[in-house]
Amino acid sequence: MKILLAKTAGFCMGVRRAVEMVLDAPSKYENPICTYGPLIHNPQVLNLLEEKGIFVLNNIPDHGSGTVLIRAHGVPPETKKDLEKSGFKIIDSTCPRVIKVQTIIRKHAKQDYVCIIIGDKDHPEVIGLLGYAGKKGYAVDNLKDLDSLPPFDRAIIVAQTTQNTLFFEKVKNWAIQKFPHYKIFDTICDSTSRRQAEVHRLANSVDAVIVVGGYNSGNTQRLAEIARQTGKPTYHIETESELDLDALSSIRHIGITAGASTPNWIIKRIYRTLETIPFTKGKSWRSIIFAIQRSLLLTNIYVAMGAGCLCYACTKLQEITNYLPNVLMAMLYVQSMHIFNNLIGTKADRYNDPDRSSFYNRKKVLLMLLAFFAGGAGLLTAYSMGPVPFLVLFVMSIMGLSYNLRLLPERFFHGKYRRIRDVPGSKTILIAMAWGIVTAVLPSLSVSKHIGLSTVLVLCWSISLVFVRTAFFDILDMQGDRIVGKETIPILMGEKRALRLLKTILIINIGILLVSSIFHFISTLGFALAICPVFIFIVLSAHESGYMLPSTRLEFLVETNFITAGIITLIWSFF
Repeated sequence: MKILLAKTAGFCMGVRRAVEMVLDAPSKYENPICTYGPLIHNPQVLNLLEEKGIFVLNNIPDHGSGTVLIRAHGVPPETKKDLEKSGFKIIDSTCPRVIKVQTIIRKHAKQDYVCIIIGDKDHPEVIGLLGYAGKKGYAVDNLKDLDSLPPFDRAIIVAQTTQNTLFFEKVKNWAIQKFPHYKIFDTICDSTSRRQAEVHRLANSVDAVIVVGGYNSGNTQRLAEIARQTGKPTYHIETESELDLDALSSIRHIGITAGASTPNWIIKRIYRTLETIPFTKGKSWRSIIFAIQRSLLLTNIYVAMGAGCLCYACTKLQEITNYLPNVLMAMLYVQSMHIFNNLIGTKADRYNDPDRSSFYNRKKVLLMLLAFFAGGAGLLTAYSMGPVPFLVLFVMSIMGLSYNLRLLPERFFHGKYRRIRDVPGSKTILIAMAWGIVTAVLPSLSVSKHIGLSTVLVLCWSISLVFVRTAFFDILDMQGDRIVGKETIPILMGEKRALRLLKTILIINIGILLVSSIFHFISTLGFALAICPVFIFIVLSAHESGYMLPSTRLEFLVETNFITAGIITLIWSFF
């Protein structure tokens, strides 16, 4: 089965802005926090906000307190005034595209123009726009209602920002033929136009289309309508539980698109569910391989194998001969710390990877025992290598276990940063540093009390590879991390800037290997290992171009980069 995901699927700019504003509100504004009407038309997001104590205010009380966010659809100006009179602090998260339409209507209403709004009269955006038109506003959603309007001397025509572009073209032709003096403003959001054009192209290139989004979302309904008009089987669903897996199992080419209010974590769940269909029917060799891949990833065994392979490469780069204890120690330490991180991070995995979250909740005790056993065995291995490696690994293990603990009591410190995890971007940086130390520094300390230039260079190579790997996964999990309050590097920088940073680091990584090998600071193995950063650079570029989607296969491919480093080193050792 081949799966295509529309590039325009998911949150549009206005919805993303509104969701980010409401998630940031509790820490910035007076509580309680609520939204006037549903923030967006997506029940999963609304349930999430309710869990976080952010509720929907449907009626304006005589006296209110706290903060009210105006939803992305906007509200009539009188509503905003009434909220302020009631005593609420107002935060306006109206989509900038909607504000543009409001401005056009307000300006022309003052000049005595009649405002004809092409849209659903019951839609909150249209209700808000009618508020700016006053008594001179009309909302219509079909040509028959347009014909029933009386002729006007002065009139403008605008569109709901999520209106069907094909229907609005018919409206424009109607106006040109019957009332050429009417002013027409094409106010359909460019995101909506691109989304609708893409779903039409997508439907024509696949065997079936899945449209993801709230059932009461106007723009999602239009996407499903456009897909159906092509004659292709179209399924409008809200969550992965609604997928008809039996019906979809016989389809070879499936397209996925999503409404502007559909979060990425819902789309990711649906993609992950679809990708398992070919591997859950029967027991073919593909299904067995997929099950093994998923098990290795869920248990972090594959990550630990990658750490061992990276350590093996680092020892050979430094020309250290006694590599087996170092490889074992690296594998055990990484196995232990990553299990602990996943046990602690199940809250974010609820959105980012529900399978992992479910697995860790079911096997919590067994995995905790495995983490303690691996950690203890790693320390014993380090002890056999000498007191310095043991002491370094012991301190690192304590720091890893205390990552989520409140180190500064509230009675002594009232600031935000009382835990290591509260430091923005700390997870990605600390994971990279920990991997770098166990794969590059500890092997050197096991044979020498001094850290030379070769160790520093190899450390930089190892840290940068792991940093790129971890930060890339953070990019894939941005929305889920933001929901639970994680301040990862991609959240702080933004996705595009974070990807540019990772590509720059990989280019520097290649330079370190090549220059160090040329001047014999490290072994000539460095020339061959330049394949690893090049490989990840290609993966990042493919993902950025939409050719590699978040999936089990992508995760496995990224982790395989470290296995590749070990295989390259093994081949080099023979020759």
